Amino acid sequence: FSLSLLLHPDSGYAQGQMAVGAPPVGQPLVNEGEFAVSLASALGITTTNDDVEAESRLGDIGVAPRNGWIADYPVTPDILAELQNAVGDAASSGRLSMGADEARNKFFEVAVSFGLKVKAYTAGAPYEPTPASCQNYPNPIVVNNTFSSEGAPIVTYYCPPPDYYEMYTWVPCPFWWADLWFPGFFILHDFHRVTRIHHRVVVISNHFNDVRTHRAFRIDPAERFRGKTFAGIGVTRPKNFIPTGVTRGERTIFNPPRANRAPALPTSIAPPREIAPTRIAPPVERPAPPAGIRESPGRELRR
Repeated sequence: FSLSLLLHPDSGYAQGQMAVGAPPVGQPLVNEGEFAVSLASALGITTTNDDVEAESRLGDIGVAPRNGWIADYPVTPDILAELQNAVGDAASSGRLSMGADEARNKFFEVAVSFGLKVKAYTAGAPYEPTPASCQNYPNPIVVNNTFSSEGAPIVTYYCPPPDYYEMYTWVPCPFWWADLWFPGFFILHDFHRVTRIHHRVVVISNHFNDVRTHRAFRIDPAERFRGKTFAGIGVTRPKNFIPTGVTRGERTIFNPPRANRAPALPTSIAPPREIAPTRIAPPVERPAPPAGIRESPGRELRR
């Protein structure tokens, strides 16, 4: 079946068939705060339900994304790769009361509990993206239908439709989803949404406000991947990151208290669709729409 999809991909999409185990069009969402709470408990660090405390305790032993913990920012494949390495290093150096293999297994269990079957790509030489366009993708009927019916997902591993393409940033971070390899992912330039995670209402955002100075900050996903971004909890050398000019801004801005989070949602959220995987090379620059498709302005996100 997999071979037939590779040889005749259009037929599978046209009939709406979905490969078992393929990731959904929109990546399951979890913010760093919720992930830190579960990870800290799994590693035996603390059983707190407060995300800032969990992030602080993990940061104290060196378990944090490269730019530190930022509570409302989504956990993407590059962040998972950074945390995977940090957990292994913390266990190997004796900062965790377990071996490296056990610690990594617990980390993967936490990721899977949030629907993220992502593992960092470590085989061979570092991946170098080559120029490509969305014309390399098979007929994306399921992707188009999902975007039209559910709106633009914050994170997707598939090429967005032409009407939405300019809304996304390409992050060339290769990874495995279960046994499927992906060369990177797409993430919206700007996003701020309220969603439900494990029966808890949370915010997923790359926009942050300091109400005291009336300043707004935005995490650029591409710049974050390149190492230039604001510093969150757990960063030992903040001089390497963009300063906010706000005292303890990593806590007061990027890690707001849980009491300030959104109220409960009145309606349930439908699970994302799944589609068959593709083997493609990622674009370095934003390509023109595929031949025969007229480019049009991006559609406004649904509220």
